[in-house]
Amino acid sequence: MSEVRSGQIAIVGRPNVGKSTLLNQLVGEKVSIVSRRAQTTRHRIMGILTKPDAQYVFVDTPGFQTRYGNALNRVMNRGVRQALAEVDVVLFVVEAGRFDDRDRAVRQLVPVDSPVIIVVNKIDQVKDKTQLLPFLARLGAEGDFAAIVPVSAMRGAQLDALLAETRKHLPNQ
Repeated sequence: MSEVRSGQIAIVGRPNVGKSTLLNQLVGEKVSIVSRRAQTTRHRIMGILTKPDAQYVFVDTPGFQTRYGNALNRVMNRGVRQALAEVDVVLFVVEAGRFDDRDRAVRQLVPVDSPVIIVVNKIDQVKDKTQLLPFLARLGAEGDFAAIVPVSAMRGAQLDALLAETRKHLPNQ
């Protein structure tokens, strides 16, 4: 039998990329509110998934706000930074076909020694699928990532591949 791995995994990204939907799908329960309205998640929310060979403790964070500096956003951004300092792996969620300076700002928050898996969400919404591979290649050029995994959190597509990739970076227990 293989060793059991366990650790904390931060789910980060800008607002409305599907972080809470991803958390709910990964743990198989509605633990985080899902809304079209940005900034619905205002505090860190944890969800645990236990498998025979791994225990994943997911930490859903508020979307990192780069546009507005009001007090609420500053507090939520501080929560994102704190979560990143305490985890073993980072799932950096981006929207398929969209990567801009707001995403780069989130990337800059991640400690350099943390393994980062880019989760390209909403692949089911990409009309021209031939655009996915060039987009993934552009993402790869954005930094040194542990992996890039395209998923559809809404449909639950590719989540097993995401968990397998995440498990590789969790500490042995």
